[in-house]
Amino acid sequence: MIASSDLARLNPRERLALKTKIRIERERRQRRKARPPIWTPSAGPQTDAYHSEADVLGYGGAAGGGKTDLALGLASTQHKRAVIFRRVFPNLRGIIERSREIFTPEGTTRLKDSYNETLHRWAFADGRMIEFEACQYEKDKEKQRGRPRDFYAFDEATEFTRTQVEFIIAWLRSTDAGQRKRVLLTFNPPPDGGSWIIDYFLPWFAYLYPEQFQHPSPAAPGELRWYRTENGKQVEYTEPVEDSMSRTFIPAKLTDNPYLRDTNYRAILNSLPEPLRSQLLNGDFSATAEDDPWQVIPTKWVMLAQERWLEREQPKMPLTAVGVDAVRGGGDKFTLCKRYGNWFGDVLKVPGRAVPDGPTAAGIIQQQVGNEAPLVINIDIIGVGGSTYDSTVVMYPQAWPVNASEGTTFTDRSGRLKMRNVRAEYHWRLREALDPVHGDDLALPPDKELLADLCAPRYRVTAAGIQIEAKEEIKERIGRSPDVGEAVMLALYMPPLPPDPGGVVVDSEVVEISPY
Repeated sequence: MIASSDLARLNPRERLALKTKIRIERERRQRRKARPPIWTPSAGPQTDAYHSEADVLGYGGAAGGGKTDLALGLASTQHKRAVIFRRVFPNLRGIIERSREIFTPEGTTRLKDSYNETLHRWAFADGRMIEFEACQYEKDKEKQRGRPRDFYAFDEATEFTRTQVEFIIAWLRSTDAGQRKRVLLTFNPPPDGGSWIIDYFLPWFAYLYPEQFQHPSPAAPGELRWYRTENGKQVEYTEPVEDSMSRTFIPAKLTDNPYLRDTNYRAILNSLPEPLRSQLLNGDFSATAEDDPWQVIPTKWVMLAQERWLEREQPKMPLTAVGVDAVRGGGDKFTLCKRYGNWFGDVLKVPGRAVPDGPTAAGIIQQQVGNEAPLVINIDIIGVGGSTYDSTVVMYPQAWPVNASEGTTFTDRSGRLKMRNVRAEYHWRLREALDPVHGDDLALPPDKELLADLCAPRYRVTAAGIQIEAKEEIKERIGRSPDVGEAVMLALYMPPLPPDPGGVVVDSEVVEISPY
């Protein structure tokens, strides 16, 4: 407020400048008041979750239920210091992009709202802050020690260990006595039905799936229960007690999300093999994987390898091998996997329409391999792969053409089972390498599509040896080509005749090059 006596002492120019400044500030305040809210929840489960009084809220079940939006919405409208976690940082990219869509819609700007690319942090004009972080390895939880926030969100909580989550949320606090403190755990059903999340929210699962889960006092969705640690164990109460935290679970499906329910996302979920289809489309926690007796690779073996990947860093060693499942146009994907010893990198997936010819495919390989010198670059040459190989071998002499239909002398570990062809060989090699007892301790990236691809193939025993069902049969059964799994199998495969001096000839006999 400016006193009239002070105003009178100003010269005309100063008085005009002051009045202009006051007018601009008034208009700025009006614009700020007129701004629409950053985010509002959709009607249904999302609104129920938004207004839930639970200290720890479980939300989700089905894919597409609005889990990411709920995390971003709560963080930006209800909390001052928030953090959103994914187990590995690359998986945060989608959340960060979605945050841009919500916080800075196309064609609009918000005064002083900004995202810091280096710190991976949103800072809002009203002082709120949202950070994006990962906690890949068990030891990474120590990086969160002493970093208090009033909101913790763990997206895809089943990918975290319970000890990681409980350690990190120990710093759930705020110096503002009136600030709400909350934890959000979003998740889909775990693929094998076994996870700490089931035990954590057992009363609610027992209510929703009474034939699958048992609990003496089931809880309806949204109903609160209170938990307190006594003698090292979590004790449940139906009423609040001293030093307890409330907990609940609210299920949500694709049909509850107005932004996705009318898109082709439902068709994509419908194309998944069971039980993934029921788990992700319907959020069915009672649907668990039962391996077909003729499934080449047991589901549990793949999941164990993916759990190992989450706890290991990429080894400091030269690139061992590269597997390439080539395409030329079409609806399938061009896939590439790099292997370092027994550790496999994330599988590169490129839509077929972006790979019209062999030279383009070879260019993608060059971008991924660069100056690294793997022992071998295995390229499936069946169909359109021949052009990719021809264009690649010019740059990398260690490129190797893999003809899956060729014969092979490879047998299983026992020496009793022969293989019908090379395709059966590289399937069986991966099966034996993933064996928890006698295998090679492989670490595979935690990719749901990879899990489905590796567990899809079936086999039969013929007079000519083990025969894997045709890729066309798999594609018809699961609704797509298992390209991601093929790239991983090709990355493990080592041809008996090396394409460069990496192999050794002893007494005219070719000695197979070591995969490690």
